[in-house]
Amino acid sequence: MSEFRTRFAGIGACLPDRILTNDELSSMVDTSDSWIRERTGIRQRHLAAEGETTSDLAERAARRALDQAGLTPDDVDLIIVATTTPDFTFPSVASMIQGRLGITRGAAFDVQAVCTGFIYALTTADNFLARGQAKCALVIGAETMSRILDWTDRTTCVLFGDGAGAMVLTAEPPADEGIEDRGVLATYLRSDGRYKDLLHVDGGPSSTGTVGHLRMAGNQVFRHAVTNIAESMSTLATQAGVDIADINWFVPHQANQRILEGVARKLSIPTEKVISTVADHGNTSAASVPLAFDRAMQDGRIKSGDLVLMEALGGGFTWGAALLRV
Repeated sequence: MSEFRTRFAGIGACLPDRILTNDELSSMVDTSDSWIRERTGIRQRHLAAEGETTSDLAERAARRALDQAGLTPDDVDLIIVATTTPDFTFPSVASMIQGRLGITRGAAFDVQAVCTGFIYALTTADNFLARGQAKCALVIGAETMSRILDWTDRTTCVLFGDGAGAMVLTAEPPADEGIEDRGVLATYLRSDGRYKDLLHVDGGPSSTGTVGHLRMAGNQVFRHAVTNIAESMSTLATQAGVDIADINWFVPHQANQRILEGVARKLSIPTEKVISTVADHGNTSAASVPLAFDRAMQDGRIKSGDLVLMEALGGGFTWGAALLRV
């Protein structure tokens, strides 16, 4: 039995100022606005400026999340950053954020589960908080995916963008019996390394000594994504004793509008319950779930007391879901 419930306290986001539209992208590679929209639903993406790093975006998102939560860096004793595109091989982005925020206690580390990274990071933080090993966690998804793209490969460069989202979580006693409990209600993680070649980066410190470029077998990833994401969502709902129909909002990883629609059809979820930001952000990997969550809170769709299911699938393959009552 957990000693504490992990509560949601605040959310924040950061997108680089530079916007790359489909029309502008079509002057760089053999593609078009209609080709991209038809296949992905994306119309633009944000790109980090020269010299702007993953930690820069993460820090801004973290500060905004703390402000929204009404907390300060002095309250934080755990930082977990999900990223595939760290500033350096080491130190971790999380430890850099810890230093920038002036935090001198607790732990800070990165997790790497590509697009599922935020779900993995949230689940890890939940375990620390529920066991009483931390009191306040910053969970951040931050990426500069533009730095690992092959800008001559139209099958991948049209999909990805840069950004960061941060969530503040706190440990609080569970609600008394008969009172609706809030916070992280359940999480579910999976991975299957047999499918590594379908979505990977073709470089790294130990193999090539280079950063490498993102490579993807799009059609095969699509099929696995719809199947695995739907499985994680239905399994999580069953474990939590919640009917899919009773969930207020679904905040999916923003990979492709067709994937979002395919999962919704498979589980008979009304499209108006699915938060979609892929048109404006593209695929921001580990940042996409908190970025979409932030958008839906800012525009008033997600409200206090709502039941929200977040899910993602990423390279590895990794996939998973988390159920949260705001």
